[in-house]
Amino acid sequence: MTALPLVIEPQALHSAISRDNLLIIDLSSEENYQRAHIPGAVRMDPKDLLSGEPPIPNKLPSAAQLSERLSRLGLTEDTQVVAYDDQLGPWAGRLVWTLACIGHRRASVLNGQLAGWEALALPVESQANTPEPSHFEARLQSGLVVDIPWLMTHLSDPSVKVWDARSAEEYNGEKVVNAKVGGHLPGARWLEWTDLIEPGPVPRLLAPEIIREKIEAAGLADATTLVTHCQTHRRSGLTWLAGRWAGLGDIRCYDGSWFEWGNTPDLPVER
Repeated sequence: MTALPLVIEPQALHSAISRDNLLIIDLSSEENYQRAHIPGAVRMDPKDLLSGEPPIPNKLPSAAQLSERLSRLGLTEDTQVVAYDDQLGPWAGRLVWTLACIGHRRASVLNGQLAGWEALALPVESQANTPEPSHFEARLQSGLVVDIPWLMTHLSDPSVKVWDARSAEEYNGEKVVNAKVGGHLPGARWLEWTDLIEPGPVPRLLAPEIIREKIEAAGLADATTLVTHCQTHRRSGLTWLAGRWAGLGDIRCYDGSWFEWGNTPDLPVER
């Protein structure tokens, strides 16, 4: 069966909602999920996208952790996933990135999140859905996640650029969040994640060509390899997705993000 697009519109999802092997994942709070969700959607706690292990609990879970958590949701190799959240899309983006890290490419994000679905008066439900567990075995692949040694080796490489998706105050070091130092990675360029979302009550992503223009204006489009990060790799879940949607080829994530970099002694920092 043909895979759904990386970013799917509400009407297109509504037309495909009866497809076999479709798994709609709601990454909203328990309260918001109980209020309303897309018919058939199951809730996934966003914490399940994090390893939860010190000293950097926001890193990608292990293969064993992902196998257990995704099996609980009923994922199979043939499953088409569609994700949304209640935080403008970063958790949904991080889920699609996580699935890509294990080679599962049949994954989409709902454009506009649940707000976009409800704005079209499409049906919702409030009763919880319990998925049928599977026996999914996650196998982590290389190429979509980088770490400190990789960054230290490539910071002086002109073909590699770092996309900092945090606020301007965090990037400039004026605001320090859960770190010993503030600032940014040497040479990193700033493009805040919310600049990729349409203003208003429905958090739709901008058109891919407009996202591409913003990436170019930030001086990031000419990179052979682009690495995006934020504070804990939540917000950069959306920037990774947006970069993919805008046609970037090699875009990776630094999952340790500033939580790791800003708490690790003797690493270079710019302000």
